[in-house]
Amino acid sequence: MNDAARGLVDTRSRAGRRVEVILGDLTQIAADAIVCPANSYGTMGGGVAAAITRAGGNDIETEAVRRSPIPLGSAILTTAGTLRAESVIHAPTMRNPVAEATEVNVRRAMEAALAQCDEHGVVTVAFPGMGTGTGGMPYADAAAVMVAAIDGHADRRFPALIRLVASNDELATAWVQVLSG
Repeated sequence: MNDAARGLVDTRSRAGRRVEVILGDLTQIAADAIVCPANSYGTMGGGVAAAITRAGGNDIETEAVRRSPIPLGSAILTTAGTLRAESVIHAPTMRNPVAEATEVNVRRAMEAALAQCDEHGVVTVAFPGMGTGTGGMPYADAAAVMVAAIDGHADRRFPALIRLVASNDELATAWVQVLSG
């Protein structure tokens, strides 16, 4: 059994694909891509972004910054450095570092990340709680927006497996409640 299965909290079929809720460390997940919800400048100094850089190396941030700005509602795919994932999808939930994330920006970031999956043939993608860390969005609100974006992506071929990776029980519970509803 792989690392994702050990922390599996829930699994559902949603919008024609499998959605897993995992309690664990996003940077340790084996996937074609993991998603970084940082900012439009590609800097990765806080929250999930900083954890990705610490675990995968500075090349991830260097490439994101070089290819910035990343407009809100857009996403780019970069190297994953030494992470278990093959790539990182940078889908900003805020324009400036340490700004507040909004539901509109989280929805647009989710849509952009899912579009990158379809464009690049990403079969398995892992998302953190988009906008819930540095962005300050309540878990229940972010969970509802994220699952709605997944539902809205039903007509696309990729990804086949979406892993929602929670760093705590509260976020995992919020995802399970929305997926159950």
